[in-house]
Amino acid sequence: MSDRKHRIDVDFFRQLDRFTFMVRKRVSSAYAGSRRSTHSGRGLDTLGYVEYHPGDDLKSIDWNVYARSEKLYVREFEEDKSVTTHILLDSSNSMDYSTGDVTKYEYGAMLAAGFAYLVTKDNDKFGISTYSEDIAISQTHRGRRYLLRDIDRLAEVDLEGKTALNNCVEQYERVIHSRSLVVIISDFMEDLSSIESAIYRLSHHDLMLIQVLDTSESDLSMHGHVKLLDLETDDELKTYLSNNFKDKYQEELQAHIDGIKNICDHVGADFFTFTTDTPIFDAFFHTISGRRL
Repeated sequence: MSDRKHRIDVDFFRQLDRFTFMVRKRVSSAYAGSRRSTHSGRGLDTLGYVEYHPGDDLKSIDWNVYARSEKLYVREFEEDKSVTTHILLDSSNSMDYSTGDVTKYEYGAMLAAGFAYLVTKDNDKFGISTYSEDIAISQTHRGRRYLLRDIDRLAEVDLEGKTALNNCVEQYERVIHSRSLVVIISDFMEDLSSIESAIYRLSHHDLMLIQVLDTSESDLSMHGHVKLLDLETDDELKTYLSNNFKDKYQEELQAHIDGIKNICDHVGADFFTFTTDTPIFDAFFHTISGRRL
């Protein structure tokens, strides 16, 4: 167990207060949290009265109205319907990479905490789970105190192993009991077939994928003789980075990103890519404003 703590700066929470995190109607019959639906029977706020029909809750009959009209009416209420948000954060070795001040994991953890913060504004339930070859499932809960606890937990996560998104999603989907918002945060540097399978497993949910890359990964700026280290396998590669090599790398990376985007487009999921030098508030702005509503 490493004593290293990840730096997760949450000062941007104050900037997020201007946003309301919208969830699409197709997730459930209503929006999350503060979005309300009308029901006859018990609920929150009385909207009015509707005539009694067999099968209605007898406890909701307003007997004062009956005394005046000699007709049975039940109270109609406005009722909250909430959507649970499940956040899956990649904690594999490849996320422990940085050529700047923030690792991909730390940036991803700030995104995860920010989404959870937005969800708590509506007092909805959320869960933040970390995964690599296996998944550490966190129960869903609501409230700021659980958010603070989760941030502390994320700061102490040991990054290890390879990424096996589909295997982890196969485990995790068993704990999702209703249509939900699912946010996956990763560098998505694994085989496209595994990513595709995971996306299709979750395609009936409101699904969002956020790719986090270091600036040196999105724009290969190195040149000449270099030694490359695979953080997930510890394999080393000594090579010469020519302009042709860098052009080929950019083509392969873009093809991989386009592949993920095409799969997401096919199932109606959202996909965003950010580098770790993007101000975290800007990432949230583009993510929220760019959602398929």
